Amino acid sequence: MISGIKIVQTASFPEATLQRFAREVAKYPADQAQSAVMACLAIVQQEQGHVSLEAEKAIAEYLGMAPIAVHEVTTFYNMYNQHPVGKFKLNVCTNLPCQLRDGNQALKHLEHKLGVAMGGTTADGMFTLQQSECLGACADSPVMLVNDRHMCSFMSNDKLDQLIDGLRSTETK
Repeated sequence: MISGIKIVQTASFPEATLQRFAREVAKYPADQAQSAVMACLAIVQQEQGHVSLEAEKAIAEYLGMAPIAVHEVTTFYNMYNQHPVGKFKLNVCTNLPCQLRDGNQALKHLEHKLGVAMGGTTADGMFTLQQSECLGACADSPVMLVNDRHMCSFMSNDKLDQLIDGLRSTETK
């Protein structure tokens, strides 16, 4: 028993993952284990590359939550991949301020350059292209987020080409 919840050993997660979950749950009051749901989802994604429905159900069981409550969190945030994605996940902001400053043009340019439609992954598994809601950098648009970590601003077609070519070249080395 950790932080007032019963630790459930599931077939879905190895012991090391469950220990990571327990460290996150311990940060909250004993009756609020569900507060660790985002951290648990992030752990699963880090380890598995995405959060499957089976993983959502196992997290729900672990935290004592309804599976739909975990699914609601997974589907609300862009940072959780519900399916396998490419090595580089490119989220292009297409919210209204970015649309007014060429966000849609940036998305279309990347679709053409990568040869995939929005939501798709390149045949080599290197890039997944997604649209995103506001990334909080409207003044720097068009903006995009690479792998949920690296913000790219003022993304002209030339800068987009340089980014893609640079990411490709890091993989060939």
